Amino acid sequence: MTVAQAAGKSGALEKYEAVIGIEIHCQLKTVSKMFCGCSTDIDGAAPNSHCCPVCLGLPGVLPTINKAAVEFVIATGFAIEATVASTTRWDRKNYFYPDLPKGYQISQYQLPLAANGRLTFDTSDGPFTVRVNRAHLEEDTGRLIHQDLDGRRVSLIDFNRSGMPLMEIVTEPNIRTAEQARRYAEELRLLMRTIGASDAEMENGQMRVEANVSIRPIGREAFGTRVEVKNMNSMRAVERAIAFEIERQAVAIDAGESIHMETRGWDEGSQSTYHMRPKEEENDYRYFPEPDLPPLLTTPEWLAEIKARLPELPATRRTRYREAYGLSAYDAGVLVNDAAATALFEGALAAGAGVPAKLLANWVTGEYMRLAKGEGSGGSTDPAELAALVKLVAAGAISGTNAKEIFAEHFASGAKVAAIVESRGFRQISDAGALGAAIDTVLAANPAAVADYRAGTLAAIGFLVGQVMKATRGQANAAMVQTALRERLDKV
Repeated sequence: MTVAQAAGKSGALEKYEAVIGIEIHCQLKTVSKMFCGCSTDIDGAAPNSHCCPVCLGLPGVLPTINKAAVEFVIATGFAIEATVASTTRWDRKNYFYPDLPKGYQISQYQLPLAANGRLTFDTSDGPFTVRVNRAHLEEDTGRLIHQDLDGRRVSLIDFNRSGMPLMEIVTEPNIRTAEQARRYAEELRLLMRTIGASDAEMENGQMRVEANVSIRPIGREAFGTRVEVKNMNSMRAVERAIAFEIERQAVAIDAGESIHMETRGWDEGSQSTYHMRPKEEENDYRYFPEPDLPPLLTTPEWLAEIKARLPELPATRRTRYREAYGLSAYDAGVLVNDAAATALFEGALAAGAGVPAKLLANWVTGEYMRLAKGEGSGGSTDPAELAALVKLVAAGAISGTNAKEIFAEHFASGAKVAAIVESRGFRQISDAGALGAAIDTVLAANPAAVADYRAGTLAAIGFLVGQVMKATRGQANAAMVQTALRERLDKV
């Protein structure tokens, strides 16, 4: 029996409320590291090829603050409606691990750059707001690589990642479900990408999500014992790991067991969490002010400059798409969640005066995204050409079926829509005389379908419409064909 089945049988989840806080580390998109001049372009680099005495923690070195990293955190603070500090400082977070050779990490503790923010997003139960406690800067550690070498199990250290700039965003414990946790992480990732602070790819460690999970009887204010969950490498894993941990704790408490403060990892294979180590308390880190760095001061002019550079944020854009263009919440969300789709939609609107926005959105979220996400697509779309295509469809100049063929050819070859329409003879037939001739031919060739319709089998009209469309190579105006067929058949 799985934990989920056990929880369902005992009714445990009906008696408890989950209390969840999320800590997210985002690797910032800077050219150099947090406190030295080493390059951050470490993907695919040889181990220990992007490091220096500063990020190796050698004696006698002095750190230098990366201004771009500071500005990214300040921009994030504005984006999540947080208060940005006028004065902040650096602290030493002391702990000992092989990938941290100097024995401490430069971070921020008592005075973070941004505090008391919030982020609102949609869930299956409607909009939900997560309160954000803080966003602060720190440096990353090295990376341990565990492997077999000459028959021995060894751990190797790569210091390329050491000193990479990290922003840590910590929520208040006001998240109650695994879905809320996932949607928060997804919205924060979208926000990071929108403002250019981070690529936030979980698969390569640019965004790391950790959850503190506890449960309490419904109605009780006091928190339960929290458990930290790590090693969640996808958004789906975030939701599944937290859901599993909630269920595990509920079943354990119902069985009379105690929950211990610990760090647990998520195992994708078994779809379960596992014990890693006891969880440290904050006083175990022995924070104290970093003596090698002065306090960091911000000025109103600097903050105003950073705020003015912010682009339109995802929530604002979704609202604009719904209110200005009449898009559904779903379509607006799909567009905004994909940067390429957003750019294509905006570009086509700007290039095609009078293009119907709702129909355009359907093409972007439908045919464009289908082709763009196809294996080995390699194609592209000119916003002006998409606008021209959508206007032809809206005007009834080409059929929907032919429009899809035209778009697929444009996507693959880059040819102009007008040229494809002309070369393939796709101009829609809406001339009554031309349609009448095609209809007469089809009716004469299909007496059985004509008899079925007149005998009351109304579905036969669909067959006849299809035959006319086939005879005209899909160029006939389908609505006009159906109307003309009914008129002719109903007269007899």
